[in-house]
Amino acid sequence: MGIKILQQSKSQKQKAEAYVFFAKAANMGNLKAMEKMADALLFGNFGMQNITAAIQLYESLAKEGSYKAQNALGFLSSYGIGMEYNQAKALIYYTFGSAGGSMMSQMILGYRYLSGINVLQNCEVALNHYKKVADYIADKLEKSESIPVEKVRLTERPENLSSNSEILDWDIYQYYKFLAERGDVQIQVSLGQLHLIGRKGLDQDYYKALYYFLKAAKAGSANAMAFIGKMYLEGNAAAPQNNATAFKYFSMAASKGNAIGLHGLGLLYFYGKGVPVNYAEALKYFQKAAEKGWPNAQFQLGFMYYSGSGVWKDYKLAFKYFYLASQSGQPLAIYYLAEMYATGTGVLRSCRTAVELYKGVCELGHWAEKFLTAYFAYKDGDIDSSLVQYALLAEMGYEVAQSNSAFILESKKVKILEKEKMYPMALLLWNRAAIQGNAFARVKIGDYHYYGYGTKKDYQTAATHYSIAADKYHSAQAMFNLAYMYEHGLGIAKDIHLARRLYDMAAQTSPDAHIPVFFALMKLETVHLLQDILFFKQFTMCWKWMKLDNTLGPYWDLFVIGLIVAVLIFLLRNRYG
Repeated sequence: MGIKILQQSKSQKQKAEAYVFFAKAANMGNLKAMEKMADALLFGNFGMQNITAAIQLYESLAKEGSYKAQNALGFLSSYGIGMEYNQAKALIYYTFGSAGGSMMSQMILGYRYLSGINVLQNCEVALNHYKKVADYIADKLEKSESIPVEKVRLTERPENLSSNSEILDWDIYQYYKFLAERGDVQIQVSLGQLHLIGRKGLDQDYYKALYYFLKAAKAGSANAMAFIGKMYLEGNAAAPQNNATAFKYFSMAASKGNAIGLHGLGLLYFYGKGVPVNYAEALKYFQKAAEKGWPNAQFQLGFMYYSGSGVWKDYKLAFKYFYLASQSGQPLAIYYLAEMYATGTGVLRSCRTAVELYKGVCELGHWAEKFLTAYFAYKDGDIDSSLVQYALLAEMGYEVAQSNSAFILESKKVKILEKEKMYPMALLLWNRAAIQGNAFARVKIGDYHYYGYGTKKDYQTAATHYSIAADKYHSAQAMFNLAYMYEHGLGIAKDIHLARRLYDMAAQTSPDAHIPVFFALMKLETVHLLQDILFFKQFTMCWKWMKLDNTLGPYWDLFVIGLIVAVLIFLLRNRYG
């Protein structure tokens, strides 16, 4: 009953009713219901977070051999949430979880062996773990199209976050609806697509999707015709499966030269749906659609050459088309590329490349839906619930989740972890995100070493991380920080000329850096000028005696900046007064 209510319900209130049934079933000793309740208590579904109660349930479930419970206990041990921080124990739980069939545990172990986290780095073992999960996801993808989940970065500026393009605001959605009703064909097709697959925080609604597509198709939109064909080909509540109707709409779209329509006709001939199987016709339509840049058609061509369906097997051509489709993020193309790299088929075998590609496929799993629930929990002020969800995704190797978890931890609003654990844990997560290519995280590691957050102060290490961020990612913030360190000789040899150069580069890289760079250069030039004047012998003793650091404290340069600003304001007032 609980599962039925959960599947059919739209509102949070209805979903909460399902947990009443789960609680009753769990009290009767039903293992699946106990797992549902433990997850709800851990992740704080419907405001019912209780880590201690969740752990009790998980521990009794683990004794019964529940792989979900073993994975959860591994995760909690790995972070020290409600349990002792113990990486060795976490590894044991993950190993049991993956042996029992937990895809999450497989992914976590894959990521650990890939990155060498508490295990010896081993690409082949990582490949083995990731391949199992990728096979499972590819099988799901072949049955129905993937739903990429929006991954909102919390490190974006607050003003960008409130109007984040990843999630559609209610008022913007209302405006789109208004435009669609007024006859804006492009908006009609966009709303149809969003409702068809449930994107940007909107619920999947086939009736609304069909409604908008039909409106746009009447106005002559080829894309809308093709999407209606797709709906009838796959079949759903609003458009029951009907090959003839699919053929009709795909043909209408294809006659207008539409890539999605051409690809649809190719599929009908390839699988023999409503028409006899005809590989030559399928190939012709796929080639036309692929030439127009449609990634699904590029993938289908690759698959025909890979499997030898109606054409001679040609791994070089298969690789070419899979690669083209993968550039647009076509998940099955990425999967088959990984297969080719893993086995050395038609390409030189590369374990590392195969693992990276498999990892990309694995990250499309249904567990990525936690990105949405974690984001909404964060927006609603439920920080603990948000952190637990992001932290689990971070453990599975999602870079966005690693930086989001670190961001939440350093805000120190979390209640489920002791205060002294927050900065070291945040540093660990920033580090993992930086290794995966996040420039902001790389700057953050520099900051943590510079100020001594979660680690001891180390200017040299801070400078190293700022250098990486500046050289590899052209980060303006890193250039500015590095310039400051060169100016003052912190952890690196003092070099005024290099400091000037880096300040200039920061200003060129980002418009936001113009004002701070202006003041920093004013201060640098003023101090430099003072040093030049005071260089003369009669002032040398006086300069040494002043010892600015001792007189004005370590932040004397801020006083100098303040003084410069005051002088500038005074001069400007006098000029215009």
